Amino acid sequence: MLLAIILTPFISGIAAFLIRATGARRALLVGGALVHFALVAAAWVVRPAPAVGGWLALDEAGLLFLSITTLLFTAAAVYAISFLKRSERGHSHSSLIIHHSSLNEEADDELFTNAPEAVLIGCLFFFLGTMSVVCASQHLGLLWVAVEATTLASAPLIYFHRHARSLEAAWKYLLICSIGIALALLGNFLIAVATLGTGGHEMPLHMNALIASAKLFSQPWLKAAFIFLLVGYGTKMGLAPLHTWLPDAHSESPSMVSALLSGALLNCAFLGILRARQILCAAGLGEFTNGLLIGLGLLSMAFAAVFILAQADYKRLLAYSSVEHMGILAIGVGVGGIGTFGALFHAVNHSLTKAMLFLVAGNILALYQTKSVTAVRGLSRRLPVTAALWLAGFFAITGAPPFGTFTSELTILRGAFAQGNMLVGIAYLALLGLIFVAMATVVLRMAQGTSEHNESAPEPWLSIVPPAVLGALVLMLGVYLPKALADVLNGAARLIGGM
Repeated sequence: MLLAIILTPFISGIAAFLIRATGARRALLVGGALVHFALVAAAWVVRPAPAVGGWLALDEAGLLFLSITTLLFTAAAVYAISFLKRSERGHSHSSLIIHHSSLNEEADDELFTNAPEAVLIGCLFFFLGTMSVVCASQHLGLLWVAVEATTLASAPLIYFHRHARSLEAAWKYLLICSIGIALALLGNFLIAVATLGTGGHEMPLHMNALIASAKLFSQPWLKAAFIFLLVGYGTKMGLAPLHTWLPDAHSESPSMVSALLSGALLNCAFLGILRARQILCAAGLGEFTNGLLIGLGLLSMAFAAVFILAQADYKRLLAYSSVEHMGILAIGVGVGGIGTFGALFHAVNHSLTKAMLFLVAGNILALYQTKSVTAVRGLSRRLPVTAALWLAGFFAITGAPPFGTFTSELTILRGAFAQGNMLVGIAYLALLGLIFVAMATVVLRMAQGTSEHNESAPEPWLSIVPPAVLGALVLMLGVYLPKALADVLNGAARLIGGM
């Protein structure tokens, strides 16, 4: 079953390039997503056996992030059908455009594109396949290759609109993330050097073998390895000050691609850091990792707060919000104890909420044809359902009750105070409050007010249902945590040395 989970997206991606009929290719996108979702769902009932000599296996952490990935991909696939139909209609939607000048100034139109549909669908499947490999990897070398492959698979998606800014965003993404991944490779080499202390023979970089013998490794080399892995994978995760690729890539991508970048890809890089932490915790160096994670986490939240305060682009606003939440994840793992459970739970909530918001942002962009927050007014009149989802997403992403993000952020705060990190908890609260005010200023103005056109516009159900379902799940997780999910979260927290 595990090989089926891995191979299904790659086979579907190849088929997407071979199929010529538009309808069949779009059916493949949704069908392939549903098949992958069903296979991952089956893994919750019967855990698949390891494959490829144990290099691929699903532990609790891998299953958690793989489940998030396939859920978001399914939502993005359904949403993509609406997106592609809008692209197909092209200039027939010109009557809906309010800010004609913004098309020439920004060239960020989601409706008009010359990019081939086969590239979009094929690379989406390759992106899903590489992320699936990341989640199932139990060998540090394979994990590294898979994380690098996610970069190569997703770069054409960022360049989908084929204008100057998307090209710049794609190159910045490739350059910065490749530098980061090179540093992570050096971290792998340093772990290999650290293993020489077990008798002069290098051990295979398999997680089980590394964890079993971790106490015999050279601790200075392990510390150096973790720093390189944290910086390397932290670059891909979007931790400040290594986050500079993220706002451009998330802003210039099609909205369903932005949803996957923020909701799924960042988690894959986070998993790479967690794998490194597993090894150091097994070696008795958990405290060493905590300070680094907390420091980068607070720095990420502070960077995000500064840029959110002055943000004039609502998609970049969401991108900087992702930087903030990656910082929250790092803080949760760094404080340890129940905070680790909170961080993993927050990864679920953030992924669902941010994907929801990016999909909703796509609906706004399709109508208003601008990403400028000052140019979008009267959203509640023009797109009432989208406006309701936009407001709900705002309250969810800022941790307001009764959404699941409130519970997970509160759990991290409890973890900080329980571990005696009072200053960390206070700084964390202050930054959360500042970001809430900054985002409220933008989101509420967009939803309210009046525009040149007050008549309501059509809202295709394919563009509404996916974000609505994601929002409903975040709301549910705020009032009810299913036992199966709680068990996986607890198992993953114990696995990475947090509980």
